[in-house]
Amino acid sequence: MIAIIDYGMGNLKSVHNAFKFIAPKMESVVTSDPAIISKAERVVFPGQGAMPDCIRELDKRGLRKIIIESAMNKPFLGICIGLQMLFDKSEEGDVQGLGILEGSVNRFKSSKNLKIPHMGWNEVHQNAPHPVWKNIASNERFYFIHSYYVQEIDTSIRTGSANYGNSFTAAIAHKNIFAVQFHPEKSAESGLQLLRNFISWTL
Repeated sequence: MIAIIDYGMGNLKSVHNAFKFIAPKMESVVTSDPAIISKAERVVFPGQGAMPDCIRELDKRGLRKIIIESAMNKPFLGICIGLQMLFDKSEEGDVQGLGILEGSVNRFKSSKNLKIPHMGWNEVHQNAPHPVWKNIASNERFYFIHSYYVQEIDTSIRTGSANYGNSFTAAIAHKNIFAVQFHPEKSAESGLQLLRNFISWTL
């Protein structure tokens, strides 16, 4: 069973629909119940919105502990701000993240040539091989919408990068965690392939 964490933020319906499409016989649920998340074989941590709001709503629902536990012991997929919240701190609202991974989240530097948010399709270069990249070519295009990105991380966990003004982290992998800054559920066949790879990934 796949648990898609509901903390009141994010594109939950699209994520759930994508999993139902690629794996109609596999149970997938959108839930804010820690007991259900604890029983799930795989956990998806999606998100959209402002980091302070996301952290506040997550804590309001008592989900911090189960998210940290899940990120330590089962296949765990973070999407967009679900990647950013895994790290120590965000410049957005000067808020603390979950601190599962070391690093900070900073805002893109705006300029006349760089529109913020970064929105649309962008190539993702695969910095390192990983089972979740299976049958996806390096420099394939994925859909992004974000104003902040992870910075100052251990480069050994960076498994994907993209360029928007400068190179930035587009995907990370650490033990049982795989997380992406883009939205696979909005990224056509390559995004669906990534989700297929996640549900077949064995640790």
